[in-house]
Amino acid sequence: MASTEYHEPVLLHEAVRSLITREDGLFVDGTLGGGGHCKLILSKLGRNGRVFGIDHDEEAWEYASSVIGDDPRFTFIRGNFGHMEQLLPLDTHGKIDGILLDLGVSSHQIDEPERGFMFREDAPLDMRMSTLFGTTAFDVVNYHTEQQLKRIFKLYGEERNSSRIAREIVGKRPLETTGELRQVIAGVTPERHRNKTLARIFQAIRIEVNRELEMLGRFFDKAPELVAEGGRLVVISYHSLEDRLTKNFMRAGNAEGKPEKDFYGNTIRPWKPVSNKPVIPDDKEISRNPRARSAKMRVAERTGVTA
Repeated sequence: MASTEYHEPVLLHEAVRSLITREDGLFVDGTLGGGGHCKLILSKLGRNGRVFGIDHDEEAWEYASSVIGDDPRFTFIRGNFGHMEQLLPLDTHGKIDGILLDLGVSSHQIDEPERGFMFREDAPLDMRMSTLFGTTAFDVVNYHTEQQLKRIFKLYGEERNSSRIAREIVGKRPLETTGELRQVIAGVTPERHRNKTLARIFQAIRIEVNRELEMLGRFFDKAPELVAEGGRLVVISYHSLEDRLTKNFMRAGNAEGKPEKDFYGNTIRPWKPVSNKPVIPDDKEISRNPRARSAKMRVAERTGVTA
């Protein structure tokens, strides 16, 4: 079993309640993690219900299997949800009743210092959510050009001081540990802004390493081919970039959030948001599970409209 346990799933009951529209349906947990959401999904399904659990972290199934148990209705697939249309059997395409994504880094991964996600720990520059990814944080920090670093710090970290930080990193290379990177960033950041800036830069590097927004965008492009009409898409995100992308696709079917029209002038909207506002955790859940603080859940239903 993995050395560190997974923590309580965020918006557990809200997510599962929004996802399941029929007891004997076919569902996908695209970010299996510790199996908490998946276990509750299975408890709500009938004997003919089916669930596929997908995760690219090799330790996820080891832990999730102990949570889910030997349930014949469940199938595990190792891979990234961004390639879901390739991972799922062809006979499921267009027949899925609901897909759940709980985005971001799991508590399990954060709690392992050697994986290098946290700026407060001194560890190798890794930040991979899975060994399926070849690129590490070391590669990004030491081999990206100054302009590339500036771009990801500004785009993925929304950091105002991106130019100076990128220039300083390039000037101090090679950097091998999170502690060395932290020291370089701290050296050009006012103390009152230091923790927020460190969090933004580490977030940006993590997103680049794991191609998080790329995978999310790719998933959204392919999802209409997978979900049946009337099926649900439930996405829990933890920062504004993910939430914005999710909102745009659910409202307009594309990353820009601008509705497109077909040859006949009809608006193409593969999804219909169940609510215009995201669901957020209440104070009780946040006090019990601090990871939930920044979570936003959006839900959409598959329309009959296709491009």
